[in-house]
Amino acid sequence: MADEIINQNEKTVEVIGIRFKDGGKTYYFSPNGNKAKYTDYAVVETARGMEFGKVATPNKFVSESEIVPPLRPVIRIATPKDIKANEENKQKQVEALKICQEKIANHKLDMKLIEAEYTFDTSKLTFYFTADGRIDFRELVKDLASTFKTRIELRQIGIRDEAKFMGGLGICGRPFCCSTFLPDFCQVSIKMAKEQNLSLNSSKISGACGRLMCCLRFEHDTYVQEIKRTPPVDATVRTHDGVGVVVETAPLSGTIKVKIDEVVKTYKREDVKILSMPKAKNTPQDEEIEE
Repeated sequence: MADEIINQNEKTVEVIGIRFKDGGKTYYFSPNGNKAKYTDYAVVETARGMEFGKVATPNKFVSESEIVPPLRPVIRIATPKDIKANEENKQKQVEALKICQEKIANHKLDMKLIEAEYTFDTSKLTFYFTADGRIDFRELVKDLASTFKTRIELRQIGIRDEAKFMGGLGICGRPFCCSTFLPDFCQVSIKMAKEQNLSLNSSKISGACGRLMCCLRFEHDTYVQEIKRTPPVDATVRTHDGVGVVVETAPLSGTIKVKIDEVVKTYKREDVKILSMPKAKNTPQDEEIEE
């Protein structure tokens, strides 16, 4: 049985999904006669030139609405020679990073170099950096082009992109979500932290990048669903012990704490009946903060 159900009246296109970085987006390419497996790597044609990536999705058919035509082709499934060339490129990138850092110092530019990246055919070398404002790096580009004898691009990135490039461990002790499995940065807000009953202390809800943690967003939908099913704080409810007021909720575990005659007891939400809801509080709308 197919993994996905596609409308029979909709046209479909065969694709292979390629991912260029761990935790990066999956891009669709035309198979161009190639058959891929999950364990394969592939050489593909992109707008930047030839690139080397890992097969994230073997050959499958998707609806035309899921692609942006025209699809660029998979040139070939990577050979041992291609894999070796990719490893050599990674070594060249390490050396290029060192050279670029030296030249940034020579030109006295206030920028922090993050990553160097060759295309697979080494026709283009991209340097990623962060800076507080705009940087005039025209002379630096000329210097780098004369050194590396290839096309040079300098791309300024944000602080969250820097964390994704660098990687590390979050306060939960696990590798950063952005560098392992999150392909995109989503909008995050303080309201999400409130709904998850988290401390609003910025040091406790911010990631290593200094911005609100990404996990606030991808866990938010589950919290919203469970909160809708849970009597809110200050609601009046009837329990088998009598009528009381909700003083604390735990939406994910489906439990609430109810105060009855100065005694607080824990109940399952399905074991109580809501008699009245709390009055709405006039509080300013939480600002959506896009990181």
